[in-house]
Amino acid sequence: MTSALTERILVVESDPDISDLIARQALKPLGYQVSVAPDGTSAIRQAVQSPPDVVIVNLNLPGLSGKDLLVALSSQGISIPMIVLAEKGQEPNVIQAFRLGASDYLMLPAREAEVVSSVERALKQVREARSREKLDAQIKQANAELQRRVRELSTIFAVGRAVISVTDQRVLFNKLVEAITAVTEADMGWLTLKDDKSKSFLLAAQRNLPEGWAKKIGQPLDDGISSLVAMSLETLAIHGQPLQKFKISTLGKSAMVVPVKVHNEAIGMLVVVRKAEKPFGESEHNLSGAIADYASISLVNARLFRALAQNAEAAQNGEKHKNELLQNMRNEVQTTMQAVMYPLGLMAGGKMGAITAEQKQALDSIQTAVKNLAAQLNQSKH
Repeated sequence: MTSALTERILVVESDPDISDLIARQALKPLGYQVSVAPDGTSAIRQAVQSPPDVVIVNLNLPGLSGKDLLVALSSQGISIPMIVLAEKGQEPNVIQAFRLGASDYLMLPAREAEVVSSVERALKQVREARSREKLDAQIKQANAELQRRVRELSTIFAVGRAVISVTDQRVLFNKLVEAITAVTEADMGWLTLKDDKSKSFLLAAQRNLPEGWAKKIGQPLDDGISSLVAMSLETLAIHGQPLQKFKISTLGKSAMVVPVKVHNEAIGMLVVVRKAEKPFGESEHNLSGAIADYASISLVNARLFRALAQNAEAAQNGEKHKNELLQNMRNEVQTTMQAVMYPLGLMAGGKMGAITAEQKQALDSIQTAVKNLAAQLNQSKH
């Protein structure tokens, strides 16, 4: 019986012959750990110090009776199967013992087989109860893990949705830092972005940083470790004594730095810190990497948007310049036509000398053409 090696039986019996029969002759040969208490007081002391799996108690103990022991152990919050020993004629006391929490009884004189059978029944209850407790614990753990996964996926989904819907980058950066702090269960976190001119990393967003660090928004932030990650382009998790070499150790005892990459270049850093020396695990690495990818997408989208805006502005300026040129040309043509129409009218009216019929016809045709051109120019304004 392999399970018996760890199962303890407490026999509370003042008669050495009875305790010898139960402990030495019946139970110990089967591998059970059996201890004997001669009275109720010592039994309580043993049960409190090292709770047994089953208690066998004689109702006729001197001093503190077996029923008193049942009440005392119950008041201590000790819930243990108890087998009571009684003599013939004590059936009413046995019934009272059951009401007080006893699980079985043996009538004296008890045989070894009866003792073993009763103990096995009691231990079966103990084993089943432990199995249920273990199963309940496993179910609770599985539920907690499932809920944690759901929260993580919800957070990642919210970040992805924010990347495509939030136009204010400051709001988006705060959401990214909030997300990575939540999924890693960190105490604080921040995002730095690489400045194109100075090539240093500037603090763009933070969560729960001390005031001295938090006030550096828009300024370079040197935590002593991000520069190494920028060169390696690999996520770095560090805790304990190795972390003490870096400036970031003033914030906590465990840190993780995740690079935000575009075309094999670190353009930003997502950093989380725990005050306790609790290392970041593989799952947290993966989730942080996903958030860093979203950060990279948002930055690339922002760059593309700025480029498109610049191109649109340039095209708009070009269109405006072209319209101005056309308007200037239109004005010059109209001015020229007005200047031409007057002498044409004088010539066609013969006020500048006699003209032939053919010349008159030609001048009339020119006037008509000029008037048509002027009408077309006026229509093009509208």
